[in-house]
Parts: sequence; structure tokens; C-alpha cells
Amino acid sequence: MSKEPVAVVGIGQTKHVAARRDVSIAGLVREAAGRALQDAELTWADIDAVVIGKAPDFFEGVMMPELYLADALGAVGKPMLRVHTAGSVGGSTALVAAGLVASRVHGTVLTVAFEKQSESNAMWGLSLPIPFQQPLLAGAGGFFAPHVRAYMRRSGAPDTVGSLVAYKDRRNALKNPYAHLHEHDITLEKVQASPMLWDPIRYSETCPSSDGACAMVLTDRAGAARAPRPPAWMLGGAMRSEPTLFAGKDAVSPQAGKDCAADVYRQAGIADPRRDIDAVEIYVPFSWFEPMWLENLGFADEGEGWKLTESGVTELDGDLPVNMSGGVLSTNPIGASGMIRFAEAALQARGQAGGHQVEGARGVLGQGAVVLLITDGLERDEVAGLSEEMERLHKSCRRLIWLNPLLRFDGFEARARGVKAMLPHVDEFRPVHNLEALADLCASLDQRPAGSVDPRRWLQAGERHAA
Repeated sequence: MSKEPVAVVGIGQTKHVAARRDVSIAGLVREAAGRALQDAELTWADIDAVVIGKAPDFFEGVMMPELYLADALGAVGKPMLRVHTAGSVGGSTALVAAGLVASRVHGTVLTVAFEKQSESNAMWGLSLPIPFQQPLLAGAGGFFAPHVRAYMRRSGAPDTVGSLVAYKDRRNALKNPYAHLHEHDITLEKVQASPMLWDPIRYSETCPSSDGACAMVLTDRAGAARAPRPPAWMLGGAMRSEPTLFAGKDAVSPQAGKDCAADVYRQAGIADPRRDIDAVEIYVPFSWFEPMWLENLGFADEGEGWKLTESGVTELDGDLPVNMSGGVLSTNPIGASGMIRFAEAALQARGQAGGHQVEGARGVLGQGAVVLLITDGLERDEVAGLSEEMERLHKSCRRLIWLNPLLRFDGFEARARGVKAMLPHVDEFRPVHNLEALADLCASLDQRPAGSVDPRRWLQAGERHAA
């Protein structure tokens, strides 16, 4: 049996700050969950199960929080699953929730992740001398700094790259009202002048400690059809892990990351991530991990990731925007940080990311559907609303191809009201009247579209005729 398609139909976040002293953990989680339900226009009665995640319990000193949070959320009596995978838990929680829908165990699932770092001490927690384990050396930065230095030696990256990433992400955060850090006076010079914490990682190249929560409503095909707003379809998801230390481990580019990315791309039908994905939200707690993960995930060849950063490719207006929301460098409620990446990618795919929206983003780290629309477009009734519905469809897929049988006529012009309403929202405009046209379509699906099928060609011709 094939998997059930999974759609994100509701997204909710809190405003992430250093300390939310106005609410308890329960209030924080309830805030995010309520916003996700509101976005989906659902109530708790519509939710079949809840999947909750957070970082280690000793961070806040509250053991098994899921037991009392069920009551706080209003989800008493519903199946609830707790996920715990340390710092990656936000992403793992979302994947577990998606698996419940994909496997048809539940139809609609609410997933929520949180952290209240103001009531914990993550630096202390990440510095504990665990028996028979390598110490983290005063926090995660002390552990990762040698990996960064190894990357610099291996790739030849200049020491300015980390500052460029931090400067970019902090500027992106200014466009995101939910982001923790809003440094309006940020400059590249200020980042580069900040104190060195763990050579080569500077203070301004590290993530903050945040209080915050994130929630999503995931549903099946039937639930997506009832959704009031465009869904974001999840076409691939995977988890991999590997031990902290083992013979032959590559700490710069872990094999687990490569294998995980390859699995996701296979599921989503992505042959070339650099070409097929429009924007990327990845877990970058220290700035240098942007170029490292770009290589690990297949967006750049080994040793070339830093060049994408340096050349501006990863800027918000670049060819491959990375961490449009400001990323973990600007917002880091540890338990929720991974889920925020999922939520932000879904917002981009839905066209609802506000000030940090990437124009035309439909393929966001896994959104890869190609939709074929077959119609002559000769609408005889009122076309009011047709343009809006076409826009909604366009934003819900990676590529929208209109197959029109009327294109077999040499004198076809975009003059009909229906045609003019639809054309601006398609990526390709192709004929579909014989086997040769279908063969051309099949050959084109794994290539960039040619200029001959650009819908703008037909729109411009129609405008010239009208003039």
C-alpha cells in the first residue's frame, strides 16, 4: 500500500524571546497550538492525536512534561506521543507526526515542540562530563569549533565566511516578526568585531537562548481538501543518526547527513537539489555550518559551499536563499528549533512568509510536485476568481504545466478571458494534440523549460495584438 500524502494545513509560533516570564511552559505551548488550530480553522475535536517534543528534561527540570501538557492543551483523552532526540528533537517530532498520517494511523495530527531556556541552563547541561564520552568543552560551540577549523583547512575557506552568514541571517530576522534577535543596527563590521568565543566562532556567529514554541497541523488528502488555505505538501522525509565517535567518522560532512538527504530527494523525485529547490531552511546554530551543510546536503560540491555564501547566492534575493526566517542563528528555543525549519518551509511553499517570503517559492527543501493542467481555457462563464484559484494552485506545486489542445493551430492567440486569467500563473504552456507533443513533454520534465513554452510569450503577443 502506498503512503498517504501529508499536508501542512496549520502553522503556529510564539514570539521567541530571551524570557517569557508572562507564561508557564503550558501557556507557551498552548499559545503555539492555538495559533496552528486557528490557521487550519479547526478545533481540538478535529485532532486525532498529538505529538510533542522537547530537548532533555533536565534543561527545565520538568520530567515527562507531556503528562500535564495534555491537560493544559485541552487534549485529554487523545493519543499523545513524546519524542526526544536531543537538539534535533523539533525536526524529529515533525517527522514522527508526519509518519502517523502517512501510515494512515491518524488522519489529522497536531504536533508541537517547545523550550523555555530562561528556566534552564543549556550551557551547563551541554558541558556535563558524561562517563566514557568526550566532554563538550563549555557548551556546544567548544565541541563544534574543531570541526569548523577542519572544514576551513579542507576547503580553503577564508575566515570571513562565518561573519557573512551571521550578517545575512540577522538581516533576514528583521523581516520575521517571530524571530528572537532583531538587531536593527547590525553591520558586518560589528559581527566581525564581536569577541572570539571558540576560535574561529565569534559571539555574533552563535545562536541565542530563546523561549518559544512551534506547532503544526498535519493532515491527509481528505483533510487538505477541506483546508481553508493552500496546503504545503510534504513529499519527502527521513531521519538518520550516527555515533558521536567512531573510526573513520567525518565530522565535517557526516555520512548520515548525505544518506538522509539522498533518501528525501528520492522520495520527492528531486534529481538536482541545486536546480529543483527554490529555498532552504536548515539547522545552523553556528554560522559556519551553512557552507558545511550546503555541501553535505548536495547543494554544492565538496569544498565549494563557502563560495555560495561569499558570492551572495544564499541571500534572501539570491539564487538559493538559505534561512530566510533568520534561522537558528536568530531564534533558538532548542526543542522547537528543528520544527521551526519545517514550519518556515511550509510558510514559504504556501506563499505566507510575509516580509521574508521568497517570490515564487514552491520547492522548499522537499516541495517537488509537478501539476499538469489540461484545458482549452475558453471559459464562457464569468471568470471572476479564476485568477485567484490559479495562483493558489501555482503556489501549491513546484511546477505548473498547462497542456492546451488549441496550440495545434498556428494562429492561436491569448485573447479569451479564461486564457488571459490563467496564463500568468503557469510555468509552461504546451500543446497536447498528438504523440509527438506528449513525447516532448516527457522529455522536458527533467529539464529546464525552453523559451518556446514560456507563457509570457503568449501574453505579450496578445497585448501587442490588442494595441
